[in-house]
Amino acid sequence: MQFDRLKRREFITLLGSATVAWPLAARAQQPAIPLMGFINAGTATGYAAHVTAFRQGMAGIGYVEGRNVAIEYRWAEGQYDRAQALVADLVRRQVAIICVTASTALVQAAKAATSSVPIVFVIGADPVKFGLVASLNRPGGNITGVSFLVNLLAAKQLEMLHDAVPNAATVGFLANPGNPNATADMAEVRSAAATLGLALRVASATAEDAIENALVTLVQEQARALLIGSDPLFGVHRERLASLAQRYGLPAIFNTLDFVHAGGLMSYGPDQTDVYRQAGAYAGRVLNGEKPADLPVVQPTKFELAINLKTAKALGIEMPAALLARADEVIE
Repeated sequence: MQFDRLKRREFITLLGSATVAWPLAARAQQPAIPLMGFINAGTATGYAAHVTAFRQGMAGIGYVEGRNVAIEYRWAEGQYDRAQALVADLVRRQVAIICVTASTALVQAAKAATSSVPIVFVIGADPVKFGLVASLNRPGGNITGVSFLVNLLAAKQLEMLHDAVPNAATVGFLANPGNPNATADMAEVRSAAATLGLALRVASATAEDAIENALVTLVQEQARALLIGSDPLFGVHRERLASLAQRYGLPAIFNTLDFVHAGGLMSYGPDQTDVYRQAGAYAGRVLNGEKPADLPVVQPTKFELAINLKTAKALGIEMPAALLARADEVIE
């Protein structure tokens, strides 16, 4: 009898040990979730809504951060000289994919750093012109993504600005010459200004402390309206830019809606939520095994015009009814 009780006790102990061991073994056999690198030229705060849209795009393909994919975020904060270090850090971490957003310079750094890690980008430049992909339809290599060819929007932006302030015969253009897109953007703006019969004055800023001096220069050169070039530096300092434009009496048009929310007069450009959602979906497809070479570069089909009537009133501008009727968002 005592022998039977001893055997029974040993059996129960063995069973308990196995119960603990089996789940541990099962967990050990589960594959590690893929690690994604996400690099943005701006700041985490400034691009929070964009990241949310990106995650939504991934979720549509079945990837949820923290559940079946991990993401390492890196922020350049408008400084191009950080590009190589940020990319190199992620490559060392052996990420499964790198998503590079809001900067051609960052994509160039990623392309130079790796030819094997898949790259999904969101940029305003023409990726073919910069040698990032072979063609929009057949990218080739390890890179694809979303390009909204922002310099081609300059003519439309300038036209809308001219509609809002028709008496402004001279228009200023603020650019960052450190941006790889700057030369192409400037050529497009010059052409658009000539078509509209407007005189164009160009000022440059490569750092925050140069922005105000650039606007002062434009005012001294008789600019009466302002087109802001697409650049991460300007996005990081959108509130300051919007405030300075108003202080110096310069009705300004920007590329994205968040400038208008920050107090800018107008914006016209691609729907950024849609753009980042598309990029997230592409990232998910690449994680599922699709090759960037086979995924055509996406171009946006949704564009949005926003107008801030509070700013218009402060500048003494009566916005045309026709322009207001076309607006997707009006801040009153």
